[in-house]
Amino acid sequence: MGMPPPPRAPAWSAQPPPPAVPPPPTRRPSGWFVDPWASDQWRWWDGSSWTGHVAGRDTGKQKREPRLPSFLSPPIVAAAIPSIPLIGFILVVVPLAIALGFVPLLLVAPVLLWMDRLEPEPWSERVHAFLWGAFVAGLISLIFNTLFATITGSETAAAVISAPFIEELTKAGAIVWAVRRKHVDGVMDGLTYAGWSALGFAVIEDFSYFWLAEDENLLFETFVGRALFTPFAHPLFTAWTGLAIGLAVRRRRPLITAWWGLALAMASHAAWNGALSLAEDEGGAVVTVVVLIGFVILFLATAIGVMVLRRRDRQRLMELSPLIAQRYQLPLDRVLTLVNPRDRRRARKALPKAKRKALDAEAGAVARLGMLFDHDTAPAPADEARLVSQLATARR
Repeated sequence: MGMPPPPRAPAWSAQPPPPAVPPPPTRRPSGWFVDPWASDQWRWWDGSSWTGHVAGRDTGKQKREPRLPSFLSPPIVAAAIPSIPLIGFILVVVPLAIALGFVPLLLVAPVLLWMDRLEPEPWSERVHAFLWGAFVAGLISLIFNTLFATITGSETAAAVISAPFIEELTKAGAIVWAVRRKHVDGVMDGLTYAGWSALGFAVIEDFSYFWLAEDENLLFETFVGRALFTPFAHPLFTAWTGLAIGLAVRRRRPLITAWWGLALAMASHAAWNGALSLAEDEGGAVVTVVVLIGFVILFLATAIGVMVLRRRDRQRLMELSPLIAQRYQLPLDRVLTLVNPRDRRRARKALPKAKRKALDAEAGAVARLGMLFDHDTAPAPADEARLVSQLATARR
């Protein structure tokens, strides 16, 4: 594979080059290199001379401090205000409903962490997606589904028509927010944020289901069916949306082109709810068994697809390691260690705890830089500079 065309010199963080010019890198194409005047930052080499474009150090521009920690956002705060009192009420009335509602978290979260090992997302962003699904998607879906059931006079209609539409649409908001924050670089990132958003929604939804089931003396049956047999239902539905958004970002296309993933998420969700409603109305054990078998097949197909994607990304990063090492003046063996999950775990264990977070940040920046070059076109200069700054910060 040949080296992709070098990006243009960016127009940000511009500083006049220092007067004393050191020897330029020999036979090097344009790119980011360790600044000869300051080893803690990168400077852009245009192929013939050093420029005034730097990355990796505060350039003196005043940045507005965020008003909220990164695991929160205004929509989450607004939705949490009415949601938390309702959860507190359920906790007082049926505390067991809250305890059992967290069981899917214990089953699904390890799978999501396993998916995200190659290019681990920041914990604050995972928590944000989880809280978005729990509060934003949970509250909006509760309001719209209740209104739809009241207007139509049919819980089944709400389950088959309203719930798939509004729930999948609102859960997708967490993925779009992650794209807005520049944390989605490809398919695996889209699937990861889809999973955490759907898991948050499933947990908050189970609170209400288990609360109502307790009043009807059906808590055990409901818990087994929702928490033990089908804890991956919501993540599997929303995975279609995450897949489509991840592909759109990877191919540098507008997010509107990911409509087909949202449509498939809604369709699979509607089919699932419709089959369960039919089984409940008809009392058909055969229908229930068929639905569960279909769910198992869907789960296995998705698991195989995720494993293939992870292996493909890992192999691609290994192939791109020489390019990454040359372009950013990193030791090749260091890059190979960072892009191989097994080697990175060994290196991480050998470090003091205080330095492990920096290693994770460095690995994430290297992996994202590799993803930038996994295209037919050169990466956007702004995206590359942002990741180079993250790499410089982690290495410091």
